[in-house]
Amino acid sequence: MAHPQRTAVVTGSAGFIGYHLSDRLLKSGWQVIGIDAMTDYYDVTLKQDRQAMLLDQPGFRVVEDKVETPGTLDTLFAGSRPDAVIHLAAQAGVRYSIEAPESYVNANLIGTFRLLEAARAHPPAHMLLASTSSVYGANTQMPYAETDKADTQMSFYAATKKANEAMAHSYAHLYNLPTTMFRFFTVYGPWGRPDMAPIKFARAILNGDPIDVYNHGRMKRDFTYIDDLVEGIIHLVEAVPVRPTGPVAEGDSLSPVAPYRVVNIGNSDPVPLMDFIEAIEAATGRKAAKNMMDMQPGDVVATWADTGLLTRLTGYRPGTPVAEGVARFVHWYRGYHGV
Repeated sequence: MAHPQRTAVVTGSAGFIGYHLSDRLLKSGWQVIGIDAMTDYYDVTLKQDRQAMLLDQPGFRVVEDKVETPGTLDTLFAGSRPDAVIHLAAQAGVRYSIEAPESYVNANLIGTFRLLEAARAHPPAHMLLASTSSVYGANTQMPYAETDKADTQMSFYAATKKANEAMAHSYAHLYNLPTTMFRFFTVYGPWGRPDMAPIKFARAILNGDPIDVYNHGRMKRDFTYIDDLVEGIIHLVEAVPVRPTGPVAEGDSLSPVAPYRVVNIGNSDPVPLMDFIEAIEAATGRKAAKNMMDMQPGDVVATWADTGLLTRLTGYRPGTPVAEGVARFVHWYRGYHGV
């Protein structure tokens, strides 16, 4: 029996993760309605190029608007009745949240509120909202588990994402909206954001410029390849949380009072920053000149995801080794920029 075609709304569809996820959904037979404001936080050309590749595929259409614009999401949900909503639109970046905090209030707090209101009026079968490993903040117990208390955010970006988790929980509880928050860990790969370390490093190394290495390189990150993150999200779409009727299983972040769950998506393999830089050096065939710098405000020394819950729920476990992911990323970077 043929399945009726399902529709997903992806917010932030021209973004790094949004593009890859929309592409993967389209190739799996979904109809995808993207929404993206094409903001100029970084070079809009990159967003336009990603969006053009999506528009080349049947089954994709896009609304160019901000998620925080009153009525936009409500109209979109009313007209499309999506089966799944994947909310990736946000003002991203730990460092920029120190310079321009108000943009985080608008996109992350008001935008997410508009999304929740649209879902209350036109409930999808499953809502998946992006959170971040940054919500773990000053936690030192590693690996980070979803059931850990996470109340010590160290950047305003992380604080807005923690607020999104709390907001979504209240709507899940009040209106029985099945909701999964996924916390992802240092995502990298082709078509990545130019404000993130991998592109900054690759650009500088290929130009013969020095790179800035914070905390004198004494940092570890749970680097997660973009395809692994997308695969994790695709698997989670089918893992719809239900309001529990009895005790919640040990290690499950399912809310005791709502169809709501938090899930880490990461490689579960923290890599020293210097090893990541070495992988870029190996892929480019060049050595990096390094400016050793002090720690930046709002940053954390290490991240490490416990991904046991993701695997128990979906059977999926991310695992692209950094050397392989970085090689693919550098190959894309050279092709895209002609270097």
